[in-house]
Amino acid sequence: MRQPLSAVGDEEDMDEKKQLWKGIAIGFAVTVIVIQAVMFGNKILTGAFGKGKPEKVNLTNQEIQEKLTEIEALMNNYFLDELDEEQIETWLYKGAVAGLGDPYAAYYTEEEYQSLRDSTNGSYCGIGVEISQNINTGIVTVARVFEDGPAMEAGLQPGDILYKVGDMEVTGVDLTMVVSQIKGEENTQVTISVVREGEEDYLELQVERRTIEIRTVSSAMLEDRIGYISITSFDDVTTDQFIKALDELEAQGMDGLIVDLRDNGGGLVSSVCAILDRLLPEGLIVYTEDKYGNREEEHSDAEHYFDKPLAVLVNGNSASASEIFAGAIKDYGIGTLVGTKTYGKGIVQKIYPLQDGTAVKLTVSKYYTPKGNNIHEIGIEPDVEIDLEESLKKEAVVPLEKDNQLQKAKELVLEKME
Repeated sequence: MRQPLSAVGDEEDMDEKKQLWKGIAIGFAVTVIVIQAVMFGNKILTGAFGKGKPEKVNLTNQEIQEKLTEIEALMNNYFLDELDEEQIETWLYKGAVAGLGDPYAAYYTEEEYQSLRDSTNGSYCGIGVEISQNINTGIVTVARVFEDGPAMEAGLQPGDILYKVGDMEVTGVDLTMVVSQIKGEENTQVTISVVREGEEDYLELQVERRTIEIRTVSSAMLEDRIGYISITSFDDVTTDQFIKALDELEAQGMDGLIVDLRDNGGGLVSSVCAILDRLLPEGLIVYTEDKYGNREEEHSDAEHYFDKPLAVLVNGNSASASEIFAGAIKDYGIGTLVGTKTYGKGIVQKIYPLQDGTAVKLTVSKYYTPKGNNIHEIGIEPDVEIDLEESLKKEAVVPLEKDNQLQKAKELVLEKME
């Protein structure tokens, strides 16, 4: 069902819509903060790393306490409507973390933190989409629509811009909060309002929430005995799913492999390192350094490695853990990267759980590929650059036989097999 612009705010909304598209034109190339955050153990790989070492802060000094008491008295005495003490306290903490000026630092309420953890543990109750947020504009975009899920059934498409979830406008809102609004009890409905290129009006879609099983790996045997494995994110379930898919393809006589990391915004580094341990020879996978110069390393052992022709598909939405994968493959020279330059997210954040069930996420270090490259705000260049055909970019599911990037990867693998 379409909702006319006049129903949500006439000329101001038309101007707002123009600004949304302007923001996309300027900033979409650097879009991707996906629900699946990128963890290094308990650490999360993501966004921009602050420059320099900040001075220590003191939020409990007498001057601050006196000012808060003064503000509290003004709100109690003069605010017209009913006060929500819990909400005010929450935004006090959120504001303190926002004051760091790091768009990837965050304070999570207990509900938001639980939602974040749920997103990596194999299943959740939602609508079957992955969403991303432009770091410059705050625009929230549908990055992926799960096949046969409620979002696909309702008509959501990759590239749709989320304007509202329910009654909440979501541009500029912390992505985890947006996710928590989309999720809910099974068999309930959520209203999603989107801006879609080519449509003059906002589209308002009613989407049913259902239990979504997170299938992060899919595989197929292509012609010429070339195996294909797609990884949509690196979650708790991904390692076992990948190893099972790889073993099945090898049992079928696979002679070469294509791993597809396009639009994979990240996930658990414990998962990507376990997968790389199966593919790489013995050696360093990735390492991190904090502001004190402390270094942590992840290594592959000598038990397993992949010795057949290999290609890895990447694009501008391949970020964080996907870049750890791509960077290691490129540094070891055991495969060919095909597609377009990756996102360029080369820093580490850590989530610190607090005693009351809430949590704080802070940027704590940078990560480096095995050869010592930090790819933050740089990305990884593919060995063979080829963009996806424009007509295919809005397809929720691109048929393998029409996928020009995949066909190029097949050519390269086949050449090495001969």
